[in-house]
Amino acid sequence: MKRIRISNETLNSYGTWIRTDGVDIEQYLRNPVLLWMHYRGRIIGCMKDVRIEDGEITGEPYFDEVLEESRVAKAQYEKGTLRMSSAAFDIIETSDDPAQMKPGQTRPTVTRAKLVEVSMVDIGGNDDAIVLSRGGKRLTLATGKDCDALPLLEANTKESINLKNRTSMNEQLRTIALMLGLADSATLAEVQREINLLLGYKNANATLRTEKEDLRKELDTLRLSGIASAVDEAVAAGKIDAVRKAHFIELGKKIGMESLKLTFDAMHAAVRPSVLLGGGNVRKDSNIGGWKKLSEVPAEELKLIRETDRQLYQHLYKAEYGIECPELK
Repeated sequence: MKRIRISNETLNSYGTWIRTDGVDIEQYLRNPVLLWMHYRGRIIGCMKDVRIEDGEITGEPYFDEVLEESRVAKAQYEKGTLRMSSAAFDIIETSDDPAQMKPGQTRPTVTRAKLVEVSMVDIGGNDDAIVLSRGGKRLTLATGKDCDALPLLEANTKESINLKNRTSMNEQLRTIALMLGLADSATLAEVQREINLLLGYKNANATLRTEKEDLRKELDTLRLSGIASAVDEAVAAGKIDAVRKAHFIELGKKIGMESLKLTFDAMHAAVRPSVLLGGGNVRKDSNIGGWKKLSEVPAEELKLIRETDRQLYQHLYKAEYGIECPELK
């Protein structure tokens, strides 16, 4: 006898297909009966040399010719007018993984099944040519009808898709409500109000941050201006050299305005060597302290000027009292 295909992985009329490598044939091989059109009790022979290879299950039909159906089936099979078999499977496991779907598939893929029996049939591939069962119960899978054991895929009906989307949206709404501290039964309007309130807080916080940054920049500008003024005064007083201005400005940024002033207050104005050595022969513009009259000169500087810079002293004296300074001794 020539071999015949029992099953392969093509899409069948039920809208599903059976993974060949997931089919268990061990039980069937213990009793490989060949039935006529899936009718119990109509045994017309058996299947010999059943093999699983290349994604197919094949075997050699043997007709015992005991029943009239067996004799007729054998004759028609040998003539080539009866050429197809059909398998009955008991479903063990299914999957709706998109990776295992074929174009046009409407039901989950049968990933594991048990081969129950094989029949000779007149037309393969119609609703009677493949028999499926689950848990010993035969499945009726008419077009458009659902079945708990092998249900229609939800993605194939608009209603199912809409229901799934609505369910997903409700779950998302409950999750957001709980994150906002609301009850899981909160309505969409309540969730929106809470979100708007939080957005208001967020905008107000952003405004405050901007205002704070502007104030910080303004204070930094004022602080830098004060430091620069203090450094300029120290330069005018002869306490620091003008070339060191940048250094003392940076120092002021680090230690602060008050500490910088204390530093300058502890310094004495520099006295030129010409003043110390020249015996008072100094021009009016040698006033390194920037004083305009005697009352502005610190006490510790006044005596030094009187002794070392007579011309400056006389100039400040006249500015103070409005008369020429008496001759100094």
